[in-house]
Amino acid sequence: MIAPLAPVAMRGAIWYQGESNVGAGLSYADKMKALIETWRRTWGYDFSFYFVQIAPFGGYGPNSLPPIWEAQVSNLKIPRTGMAVTTDLVTAISDIHPVNKVDIGNRLALWALVKDYRKDIVYSGPLYKSMKVDGSKILLSFAHVGGGLKARDGKALTEFEVAGGDGKFVQAEAIIDGDTVVV
Repeated sequence: MIAPLAPVAMRGAIWYQGESNVGAGLSYADKMKALIETWRRTWGYDFSFYFVQIAPFGGYGPNSLPPIWEAQVSNLKIPRTGMAVTTDLVTAISDIHPVNKVDIGNRLALWALVKDYRKDIVYSGPLYKSMKVDGSKILLSFAHVGGGLKARDGKALTEFEVAGGDGKFVQAEAIIDGDTVVV
């Protein structure tokens, strides 16, 4: 359905993936990479490609979101890509269609302003960078922390889980310590 647009010049594309690919898990990275590469090959140049993180929804089933989120983040290694994070914008995980599209659109616009139009502004919220195990704690580091990490609502962090060697996930406590989340 996109092919007829190929003769039209464009600066970039935005992709708001629906929930139908949640079950693809980590394999979604290959699908998205193929989409980006095919569109760029069809147009004949490496235009910017910005996409929206799959929004949290409680009805997906246990452990279905982290793999697709990881797949989406892995696509940030593709040149000229960016991702609008949604996890902090969803007020009701019981709603598969988050209502706050304005902030998502603004986040996509920030990526384009910085990467395509060379504006000097903060364009992304925190993105996972690395983890380090320190005894019974896990230290999570993030890129794009700006002035530091904080909970949007000022409350304690929630929705953190850890798994042992048996692969069984359990709830975990997490706190912000400067630019790190300690789980």
